[in-house]
Amino acid sequence: MPFIKTADGTEIFYKDWGSKNAQPIVFHHGWPLSADDWDNQMMFFLEKGYRVIAHDRRGHGRSTQTFEGNEMDTYAADVAALTDHLDLKNAVHIGHSTGGGEVVHYVARAKEGRVAKAVIIGAVPPVMVKSDKNPGGLPLEVFDGFRAALVANRAQFFLDIPTGPFYGFNRPGAKVSQGVIENWWRQGMMGGAKAHYDCIKAFSETDFTDDLTKITVPVLVMHGDDDQIVPYPDSAPLSAKLLKNGTLKTYPGFPHGMCTTHPEVINPDLLAFIQG
Repeated sequence: MPFIKTADGTEIFYKDWGSKNAQPIVFHHGWPLSADDWDNQMMFFLEKGYRVIAHDRRGHGRSTQTFEGNEMDTYAADVAALTDHLDLKNAVHIGHSTGGGEVVHYVARAKEGRVAKAVIIGAVPPVMVKSDKNPGGLPLEVFDGFRAALVANRAQFFLDIPTGPFYGFNRPGAKVSQGVIENWWRQGMMGGAKAHYDCIKAFSETDFTDDLTKITVPVLVMHGDDDQIVPYPDSAPLSAKLLKNGTLKTYPGFPHGMCTTHPEVINPDLLAFIQG
């Protein structure tokens, strides 16, 4: 399995499929998952002739279960190390949820010529936690609850999330997939509890406002308006306004995990943006 080793000795697992001469698409997964969460999209774009790449964030999946560095500055530095190692040029970076924050943080700092476009899906920017500056955010107590549940019984917590709000399986009439639930649990339990605990602070309290205002490449902001994990009103519309070249696309009734529940809609929309 391919890994890169970062400056602090962390080993980052990654997948790299397709022709090295094709335009690269880099996928950034959400908390507490892994590169495997993008299997559908990677197969779709591989068949369309793209080079597709996805990594396991440090502390997640097959990467080192790090005690330190579980915050956005280091996450973005790890992505930079990967893109330097693979010498990616003119890449499209696509991030879901926490991965959307990682994309924004990386793209705002990327070397010239590395990034052509970006997409953030159900993403955490500009900032999730409620404050005087962000009155529409979620109270800190919500994220304290995440941390408490993770420490008390991570295995059960990682069943409750996909069974309920992540995919909207708690909504009346939802088409529930046990396989999807168990795959979410499998990915989550591969990672490290300490890294997952720290990442809650990273995805909820990092303020991406400055990053968003610095980005000049085209960015597509995709979000379901029934997202129960990253509420729509305090995320996607605000990010789109801060971006110099942002486009907002809203999906009525779609859940947080819409890349998995509605790939037949999401994948063609991603393709249209990349080719547009």
